[in-house]
Order: sequence, then structure tokens, then C-alpha cells
Amino acid sequence: MRAVIQRVSAASVTTDGKIAGQIGKGLLVYLSVGKDDSDTDAEFMAEKLAGLRIFADEAGKMNLSVQDVKGEILIVSNFTLHGDCRKGRRPGFDAACEPVMAKRLYEKTAQILTEKGLKVEKGVFGAYMHVESVNDGPITLLLDSQRLF
Repeated sequence: MRAVIQRVSAASVTTDGKIAGQIGKGLLVYLSVGKDDSDTDAEFMAEKLAGLRIFADEAGKMNLSVQDVKGEILIVSNFTLHGDCRKGRRPGFDAACEPVMAKRLYEKTAQILTEKGLKVEKGVFGAYMHVESVNDGPITLLLDSQRLF
């Protein structure tokens, strides 16, 4: 699994003119499932997202997690994170997981985070979406469950 993680003060996702999910302070996570990913990758991703210390403590140091600050998470599916742009001008998506399994692992990641006591909002899997966010910092990180980066 791959994720682009942004620390936000607010974020929302809209589909067909209706808000599918919105949060205040927390993490906006664009999440992509690879064809070789499994439940273990979803568990890894959820653990990392819940515990990643990217919020400021009283001294202004990035020392607190989204759990520590009682923040929220908005997860948006985004298979294009598995796009390969190394050749030609059109990205290849051979590394992306097929939709049925991808949706299951996307939902599993959200479920694990919810079980950890976090408020989790989601986009609509596979839909065309508009995402709005107010980046805080900006803080943007990349995460890969295969530890490629």
C-alpha cells in the first residue's frame, strides 16, 4: 500500500455534488493498494497512520500523533499512487491492485483506524471525487508498506 499523508486543519471530499466525508484537524490520506498487498499491509498502514508523530507538542516539536491530538482522518482511495511514469508519457498502472481486493483492503485500513478510537471519514471508493484541504504546515509525507520509500 502507498499513501500520501497531509497534516490538515480541515479537509473534505465531494462526489456528485454531495460531501462524502469531511474532517477538522487531522490527516488527509490518499491511499492506494498494490497488487501484492494483503491484510498485513493494511495493518501496517493503519498502525503507521495512527502513530505517526507529526503534530506539534507544547514546545512546537513534531512529537504527537493524530491519536494524541484527538484528530480525525479522511481516507481517499487513489490508485494513481501506483502509477509508473518512468517510460513514455502515459503512466502504467500494472502495479495497482484489482478493484475488489483494493476496496477490501482500503475498508480494512479504515476499520482498524476506527477500532483504535479515531474518527475516520472516507471518500467513495472508485468514484470521481473533488478533494479540498487546508494544509497545516504544510506537512506532506509518503508512506509505502513495502518500505520502498
